[in-house]
Formats: sequence, structure tokens, C-alpha cells
Amino acid sequence: MMAVAEARKVCVIGAGSSGLAAARNFDAEGFEVDIYERESDLGGVWNYCSPAGRVYASTSMISSKPFTQYSDFPMPDHFPEYPLHGQVLSYLREYARDFKLLQLVRFGLTVEAVSSLGDGTWNVRLSSGASFRYGAVVVANGHNSVPSLPSCPGHFSGTSIHSAHYRTPDAFEGKRVLVVGRGNSGCDIAVEAAATARAVFSSARRGYHFIPKYFGGVPSDQLGDAFLRRNTPLQKRRAATLAAIELEIGRLDECGLPLPDHALFESHPIVNGTFPLAVKAGRIRPKPDIARLEGETVHFVDGSSESIDMIVFATGYRLELPFLSRDDQPVSSRWEPLMNVFHPRHETLFFAGFIQPDSGQFGLVHWQMRVAALYAARLRDRRAQASEMILKCAAKSPIDGGIDYVASSRHLLEVEHWSYLALLKNVVESLEQ
Repeated sequence: MMAVAEARKVCVIGAGSSGLAAARNFDAEGFEVDIYERESDLGGVWNYCSPAGRVYASTSMISSKPFTQYSDFPMPDHFPEYPLHGQVLSYLREYARDFKLLQLVRFGLTVEAVSSLGDGTWNVRLSSGASFRYGAVVVANGHNSVPSLPSCPGHFSGTSIHSAHYRTPDAFEGKRVLVVGRGNSGCDIAVEAAATARAVFSSARRGYHFIPKYFGGVPSDQLGDAFLRRNTPLQKRRAATLAAIELEIGRLDECGLPLPDHALFESHPIVNGTFPLAVKAGRIRPKPDIARLEGETVHFVDGSSESIDMIVFATGYRLELPFLSRDDQPVSSRWEPLMNVFHPRHETLFFAGFIQPDSGQFGLVHWQMRVAALYAARLRDRRAQASEMILKCAAKSPIDGGIDYVASSRHLLEVEHWSYLALLKNVVESLEQ
């Protein structure tokens, strides 16, 4: 059993939005928190000027303020409904200042190894060569760090980049551009490229549903939650949303896009009403998956080919936790942590922000870390039994809202925000008793 002094020390890996939420909640429960951030500034993917930044110049949120902000720290009234990345970063800075988190951050230090010592404590080795012992570790380094690139047969002689390294559309001027991947980033980048490029093509393996940011001037996620508050059945929500989408952007096949092979909500939402209209206007030409590359020619699986100057791979990221040993990795063919928070084999190893919600993230991570901090406090205070019972009950609670997600790596961390938030709040309520 760990000593009391060790039990009070918590290591948080990463000072992005999730790491800050973890530190805020563990600090509130009386833990001594150290945050290790490999970059020289906080903000993670939302810091445009940081090597860890994953936003481009025009990036704005795809979830509106009420469904994005931390539950205990509202975004300013003067922010737009969908804040820009610079506003998000300033919000994270204010959050860190308000809860006195900046003094807890050790910038410029990479966590190189996290090793279990067998008694619930952890040895954390840093890039400086120093090692420290902690009673708990919170992994908050994010899952949008390591770009994932597809294996395409052949060789491309033009320029290629991953969307992680895209910043401004002037890179496309006068070029024939292919954007591979039709997620939110891929669609945004294709639309931006269409303003300056000579021609833009968008390649994807399947068709997707598109949800505009607004329905009748109201943020679409706010209308969606109105249905959820009324306990509207899934099929009725789908029917109403599809009807509203058709009114806003028309039928996808009439726009020139392939129809989805799955029902609405069964894939991560593409919140972009502009992309289908750009396709309809001929500014973006949809293409299927790549068959092979040949110099500057890209061949597609439908037998067509195009001469391309530049490829942007908007193909997502790989989930990598290099500081954990092979035995402690929480993912094999599936993501194993209970409630996406608790390691399946270590009760003092937690995960913050390893979710892909159909809504905003910051508020959900707040509740994740409220659960983790309360649970860790029970362990510290020798009151673990009740917590273990709660976790067993939580393991039986669905976090997918009854939705059958498309089987792909993209949905490894997918959660349906309404049912997930209800679960987290229920567990918090039990832990606080």
C-alpha cells in the first residue's frame, strides 16, 4: 500500500484542454499536481503557433459554445456561437489563470516513460533525465498528435502533406489539389482550396452525411439537444434532422455526392454545409478511394485518373502512447478503458479527453476528470470499495446512445454525448455521497 505522501501526488501528461481540466479537478480534491508539457506553451492542438497545434488559420469550433465550454467556466458572452481557434486559446489561458494552474505546469519537458511500481504508484521519467514517483497518473497528451497516412501503391512526384501541417490556403494557389479524406478537416480544407486552386478533388472511401452549422439561424447542435431533452426516439430525430438538412443543402446525390452507406448519426458528424454546395457548384469534384499513384497522376478505384500537383492527406491520427510499456497499453483491437477514463488493469492510471464526441469536448472532459479525481480521492482516503461497486455498474451502462457506429478506426473513441454525460454525472453523484 502506498504511503500517504505519495498518494497525494498526481502527474498530468499534457497542458492542452484535457490536461488543464484534469489538473483543475485533482487540485480541487487536495492533490499535489504536476503538469508536464513538452511544448513551451499550453493549449495543445488549439495553439496555432505551437508545433503541437492542429488548427489552420481559419479554424473555428464545430460545436457551439454551450456544448463546448467547461461546465464550471463559461465562455465569454462576446465570443461568437462557434469560437475561432485564437479565442479558444485565450479561453484556455483564462481557465488556467482563474484556477491557478499555470504554476503547476512544467514546460519543455517530455514524459518518456511511465512505469508501474506494483503498489499503485508510478515512476515517471522525464526528458531531463529526472524521475519522480506519483500516486496517480493522468494521460492527457491527446489523440490528434501523430498523423496517420494511408499506404497508397505507387509513387507520387508532386507535393504531399498531412492536414496536421496545413495552415493557409495560399499553398494551393494555381495548383490541382487532391484532398484525401472527407472528415471535418478534409472538407474545410477542400473548401478553402477551391478559392485559390486551379482545380480541387476530394477523395473518400464512402459517402457521409453533412450537417450544416445552422438550421434557420440556430446552431444545429442546440436544436439536436432540444430533441434529446424531450426524449425524442432516435428514428424520429433522424427523420427530422434529415428533413432539415435537405431544406438547407438539398439531397446529396443531387449535389453530386455519393449517398452514405449508413444511417445518420452512425458516423462522426461532418458539420459543414458549405462543402456539398461547393460540389454542386463544380468547385470541388468528388472522387472515390485512390487505387494507385503514378508520378503526378492519381488513379482512382472507379478507373478514372487525374493529374495532381498537391495531395493533402486529411486522414486522421494514430493513437500512440509511447511512454507506456507494451503491457500497459490500453488499446489492442479496441479501446479498453472503462468509461474511456479508467485503465482496465491499473486503478491509479486515468485518461483525459480520449473521446470523439458528437458534440463539444471540454465540458465532457470536465466530468471525466471529476469522476477520476473523486475516485482517486477515495483511494487516497482508503474508501475504495464503494467506488469499485460504482465502476462495475458503470461498465454496464452504454455510452453510444444505442447508435451502431460504422466499424472503422475513426470511431475507436466515439461516444454519444447525451448518454455519456448522463453516465458521468450519475457516477459523480454517487462518488460525492
